[in-house]
Amino acid sequence: MKGRSLTCLTEYSPDEIRMLIELGLDFKRRFYAGERIIPVLKGRSIAMIFEKPSTRTRVSFDIAAWQLGARALYLGWRDLQLGRGETIADTARVLSRYVDGIVARVKEHSKVEELARYSRVPVINGLSDLSHPVQALGDYMTILEVKGKLRGVKLAFIGDGSDNVLHSLLVAGAKLGVDIVIATPKQLQPDPRILEAALKAAEESGSEIRIVEDPYEAVAGADVVYTDVWVSMGQEEAREAKVRLLQPYQVNVKLMEAAGSKALFMHCLPAHRGEEVTDEVIDGPQSIVWDQAENRLHIQKAILSALIP
Repeated sequence: MKGRSLTCLTEYSPDEIRMLIELGLDFKRRFYAGERIIPVLKGRSIAMIFEKPSTRTRVSFDIAAWQLGARALYLGWRDLQLGRGETIADTARVLSRYVDGIVARVKEHSKVEELARYSRVPVINGLSDLSHPVQALGDYMTILEVKGKLRGVKLAFIGDGSDNVLHSLLVAGAKLGVDIVIATPKQLQPDPRILEAALKAAEESGSEIRIVEDPYEAVAGADVVYTDVWVSMGQEEAREAKVRLLQPYQVNVKLMEAAGSKALFMHCLPAHRGEEVTDEVIDGPQSIVWDQAENRLHIQKAILSALIP
């Protein structure tokens, strides 16, 4: 995989996705065995272009690069000439002559695609409006770590069906044999391109993908109950209407009781406590959100070490 970009998990095979997850688990084992610095990328440099704010993605990539012996350079959108009108293509052409890899967290997915198109070095999608592949890889790493398997696991996603994290969970999960049930209003369906790719992958892996409106139907027999914020960055103007639409999809104690005591709760964070999830759930015994957040560090090491030449 050396030299490849990661813009969307539709581009990666089931074996490649599994390899990245297993590599992340290996980095975590070595980390806790005392190998905090594994300099496989010594002397390399990573440009991190961030158009949108970040806690987990920014810090995990920065520390992951350092623990691999590389230097990460944070570049806000307006720190670059992008903020003054230079084209994405020209920025990609220039940066890829300086650095060995680019991480980009952008608003429109087309921007990360354009960076990858014109870059000489791998471009890694740190979030776009369409997908969040590095999040999904870390999430499935966490599920495998806790449940001991992925094939046959049932994941119930509750909330906004057009969510970018869900898109990546759908594609990767379908390729890995995970059964996914989405509970969402009719107005908030997954992107048709993503859904088509996921359904095709599910046919090949034998997994099941369903979309329902009733969250209680979705969580019945679930191994994992997953949610995300209802209003993403850049959607603030539609906040009131969206919150009102999604109120029946709050993950609370009653919904987790319907899922059963063995169901895990996951959230990619940041959480809007009291909206999509209650304090009792996110801080409760079924929550693994902090393990999930920690694993972002180890999966970023896997991604960087696998892709950066």
